[in-house]
Amino acid sequence: MAYDVARVRGLFPSLGDGWIHLDPQAGMQIPDSVATTVSKAFRGLVSEPGGIYPAAKQSAGIIDAARQAVADLVNGDPRGVVLGPSRGHLLNVLAECLNTRVWLGSEVVVSRLDDEANVLPWLRAADRFGAKVRWAEVDIENGELPVWQYEGLVSRSTSVVAMPLASSTIGTVVDVATAAATVHAVDGLLVVDATSAAAYLPLDIEELGADVLVVSASRWGGPSTAALVFRNPELLTRVRSMSLKPDAEGPEKLEVDGHQHALLAGLVASIEHLAGLDESAAGTRRERLVQSMTGLADYSQRLLQYLLHSLRQLNLVSIVGEAESRIPAVSFTVSGVTADKVVRRLADNGICALADVNSRVLTGIGVGDVGGAVTIGLGPYTTPYEVDQLVRTLGSLG
Repeated sequence: MAYDVARVRGLFPSLGDGWIHLDPQAGMQIPDSVATTVSKAFRGLVSEPGGIYPAAKQSAGIIDAARQAVADLVNGDPRGVVLGPSRGHLLNVLAECLNTRVWLGSEVVVSRLDDEANVLPWLRAADRFGAKVRWAEVDIENGELPVWQYEGLVSRSTSVVAMPLASSTIGTVVDVATAAATVHAVDGLLVVDATSAAAYLPLDIEELGADVLVVSASRWGGPSTAALVFRNPELLTRVRSMSLKPDAEGPEKLEVDGHQHALLAGLVASIEHLAGLDESAAGTRRERLVQSMTGLADYSQRLLQYLLHSLRQLNLVSIVGEAESRIPAVSFTVSGVTADKVVRRLADNGICALADVNSRVLTGIGVGDVGGAVTIGLGPYTTPYEVDQLVRTLGSLG
């Protein structure tokens, strides 16, 4: 069955506000099923797990359900799913929990394509312990992150390699699996930020070869929660516990404090929402997720190509990065008009977009020299008509 964007739009009550939402980097619109679940859970999930009474058992059950849901999303093991409030928080905890011996005399490799959440924790840890930092660079001509460079960056001294699966600003999708082979040849730890990709692509941690995968639910329409997924849960036995619970084991070792159970209920609901994007999807939740996300990926790619083709027809618009493989996230400049003014004009016409996003890749490409870049993204609810409205408004700038 073809992806039915009209049916999907009906799942998002916020789309009735009359705005065209092209800013998923700031948070995808929230489906009604997620909002309802969280609201109901806030009224009922008021006890901490650990007790023998029903409310405590219900809270414990929500934690288990959230681990299983995230595992289904990425084809992982629920025993390796660490839950937390944000990817930045979880990645900082991960960098902190690694044994000091991992850092002393070692090297860490980060990339200019990554968001700060998967760069700063590693830079701080390297600075604290005197580890050397090496950078994977972006090809400024096409916005790609060439994975061949990792053969020269990764050495026997490399302890951690951090990279994105996809850029949140220019959309570039990285060939993580090829880089993983290079990292694992020296027993390095590969940490992949799949936050931006998770909203558009079916994920498989085994195929990617990531040792740790991080996702953030707000980017696909879930609440403000995130998860670290360890491909091999046994790795959790080798890290220092960061929990306030002295007897914490498994993923609890990296969960510093208690959970907001209502938000975890919303996390489960949001993954169920993704699994139900294709009405005809059947089978286990993992099977429904693969089918639904594959359908969304096909639709998003067609709409992305239409958007890129339309933008290229505008003489004043220059697209930043032309990677062959990409998610539907696009940054562009408008000749003679600052990004801030472009976003204001779009807002005047009922279109949400972002200006001057804090991004190493945009800074490296030099968009600040031409007045900054406008960053947009397509959602599962975006239509060709909304793309036309965006292009028509940009055309009026000339």
